Amino acid sequence: MSEYPDDLRYLDSHEYVRLDGEIATIGITQFAIKELGEIVFVDIPEIGASLEKGDDFGTVESVKAVESLMSPVTGIVVERNDPVIDDPELVTDDPYGDGWFLKVRVNDPSELEDALTADEYSALVEGM
Repeated sequence: MSEYPDDLRYLDSHEYVRLDGEIATIGITQFAIKELGEIVFVDIPEIGASLEKGDDFGTVESVKAVESLMSPVTGIVVERNDPVIDDPELVTDDPYGDGWFLKVRVNDPSELEDALTADEYSALVEGM
């Protein structure tokens, strides 16, 4: 699998989103994981929580740092990946597969128009 899959959109704060119809799957990128190191704790909202694009929705804690998670979309949490709470290593091991955080019913898919493509994100992180 590519380090930055082409079917995702990316934020410069290192979250990704996969839009499938009106459902957005949100997680963090491989780059964020490399920077953070081993993920030891994940705090994400419950099903039914409202997210606003650009607002913090939770945190990821590693042995090095605690980082806030920023929502790429506005919507309602319809699914939460509870296994990553019990086993945060899933995020480290498979960020684009089993390591996702939330599925959100998106109010306005056009909010993702300003998100980065895989190539744009790759260019961004190569400069860091």
